[in-house]
Amino acid sequence: MNVIKLAPRLSQTQTCSPRLQQAVRLLQMSTMEYAQELENAALSNPFLELVEEARDESGIGAQSAERHAEAEIEWAAAVDRMSDSNRVATEHFVSDDQAEYVQRLPVPPSLRRHLHEQLGLLRLDRKERALADAIVDSLDDDGYLRTSLEELGDAIGATGVDAQSALRAALYRVQSLEPVGVAARDIRECLSLQLSALHDTPLHRLAMRIVTEHIELLASQKQQRLAAVLDCGLTEVQQAIACIHGLAARPCSRFDDDAAAPIVPDAIVRKVNGVWKTALNTDSIPRVRIHQNYAALFDQNRMRGDSELKACLDNARWTVQNANQRVSTILEVARAIVAKQKLFLEHGHLAMKPLGLREIADVVGVHPSTVSRTVHQKYLATPHGVVELHRFFSRGMAHAGGGASAPIALQSLIKELIDSESAVAPWSDAALTKELGQQGFQIARRTVTKYRQELNIPAVERRRGATAARLH
Repeated sequence: MNVIKLAPRLSQTQTCSPRLQQAVRLLQMSTMEYAQELENAALSNPFLELVEEARDESGIGAQSAERHAEAEIEWAAAVDRMSDSNRVATEHFVSDDQAEYVQRLPVPPSLRRHLHEQLGLLRLDRKERALADAIVDSLDDDGYLRTSLEELGDAIGATGVDAQSALRAALYRVQSLEPVGVAARDIRECLSLQLSALHDTPLHRLAMRIVTEHIELLASQKQQRLAAVLDCGLTEVQQAIACIHGLAARPCSRFDDDAAAPIVPDAIVRKVNGVWKTALNTDSIPRVRIHQNYAALFDQNRMRGDSELKACLDNARWTVQNANQRVSTILEVARAIVAKQKLFLEHGHLAMKPLGLREIADVVGVHPSTVSRTVHQKYLATPHGVVELHRFFSRGMAHAGGGASAPIALQSLIKELIDSESAVAPWSDAALTKELGQQGFQIARRTVTKYRQELNIPAVERRRGATAARLH
């Protein structure tokens, strides 16, 4: 007879604390999402208050008015960190005094907020919710999980067999949310998730086999080969392919249809006395701090049973620390990028260098996934326009003369060639490929087509037709 016994056992495991989860979530947010998050936190927590700039009778910020009167650029100190005694120096440039305007702007709904709201309706314990939130915050704009579970586990401290198993369970939970297909790791899994949500019919089972086992043949449109491999008729294969074409390769694309919010740079780079200086655009970054009067009253009158208020105070301190950590991380990453991309600042997009996440991570002293979150929807104001930070990262395109160029540099070169093309004989993609080859860039025609499409430049036939229409 087997006897079941209970015995205590001591073990050490790494857990993902709520504080760490909040830090990761704040870091990945855009400026608009971050402003809304801090406003919600200040409304729900009595120990938090938003810091607002004092205004004079004319409605212009007093500090901004003084800055405008004294100089165009001012270096300032002082973003509060975890406590009043621990401060970090930051720098900022004067702007058009738009802080209040930015804070009043509505935040458009986002995919991550949509998923977090669904998770809030599920009965999850603290650990399950933390892991699910980490997966949601790691999704890209198309709703795909491009980071492996091992890398994600390392980033949030969820290592070990049990932790990875819990992380996989959290992934399956997120994949069960709406829109169907979210949190897929590749196109095969995305389509499989959508097919699994449909009724179980012979047609859908055949479509599932094509997606999971023969997606390469599907991509190459080899229908006869598919029919032979699957041992079924060509008509059935064509019906299954039609079913697959009805699925969404980007099921989260509808979240891109929201009204575009104005882009406000998170950091600014300018040349001062011959040196490139990077500074935070502090007027666009909301600030939050501990309400000292309420905190002091609580400390003076603390009684037993005040655990809920104590939890609010602890959460407020976490929020202040994590908010300021976000600010300092953005500044450090922006400075490291500027140090690597000085040629771009001097000469423009054609001089953009290839750059990897790990290069910046090594300089800043963080994990590459932290850099990835930091550059997500963050912008840098440069002499050549406002550039999203992730645009500075790319693999290099080798040049025959040695060295490498970033894809954005090749895009700029393609744009220059098309802008200067003859109205009678515009550049085709094949001609562009040949011209770039003569300049030392070994690039495929399909890559030229891809870059042209990313620049929103019509194909040669449409450009030639538009020119003919203007002449007539």
